[in-house]
Amino acid sequence: MRALHKLATVAAGLLVSASAFAASGGAELEQAGVALSDRASLQRGAQLYMNYCSGCHSLKYLRYSRMAEDLGLTEEEVMENLNFTGAKFGEQILVGMSRENGEAWFGKAPPDLSLISRVRGSDWVYTYLKSFYLDESRPLGWNNKLYPNVSMPNPLWQQQGLVRAVHGAADPATGESQIVDLKVMQAGTMTDAEFNQVVRDITAFLEYAGEPAALKRQSIGVWVVLFLAMFTFLAWLLKKEYWRDVH
Repeated sequence: MRALHKLATVAAGLLVSASAFAASGGAELEQAGVALSDRASLQRGAQLYMNYCSGCHSLKYLRYSRMAEDLGLTEEEVMENLNFTGAKFGEQILVGMSRENGEAWFGKAPPDLSLISRVRGSDWVYTYLKSFYLDESRPLGWNNKLYPNVSMPNPLWQQQGLVRAVHGAADPATGESQIVDLKVMQAGTMTDAEFNQVVRDITAFLEYAGEPAALKRQSIGVWVVLFLAMFTFLAWLLKKEYWRDVH
């Protein structure tokens, strides 16, 4: 039985590793290090997302009112600073760009990002946002190391700077060379540490958007654990009292 348990543990580990490897396209992912308990990070992430991402990508499973409640924002703060489409407070976070325009400008309509963190994982989102580089062969002049031939430009290029890919030796069989590194050729408005925090905040917000109930579930979970501990203690006292005369 012990051997079977070890075998099952190893198999589960291999399955998780294989899933992560497939989701990343075989690339090594950076650790996002997001914390949903950091409300300030979520608020910054919401502001950054609305300013740099919401023009193309919707969050159709999240409403402005729900975001305000969960992130500790007032209706006035949300409507004045985070709503750029004229939607009502109780409506979903959609984009003003039509599907036809998205297809005409980018080749295909930008996808909704409500569940991107749940599908890909926060580490993937974090790494993806840091993996853009200049590529004159692409229609928009940008490519992505993690997601090759991406159809979108780098939304954070001003903060990160202009990045070039460093290629290794060409593969004799295919003649193609792999990207071994990304180098900032022209500095942006932020330091590396500041830019990493910006990407981390956006990633944290997208993780929250994928499952808004996680914030309340975590806060309620503490009380559930305390209740179970108290109930277990009371059950132990009851058992002790019940079996006193027997023993």
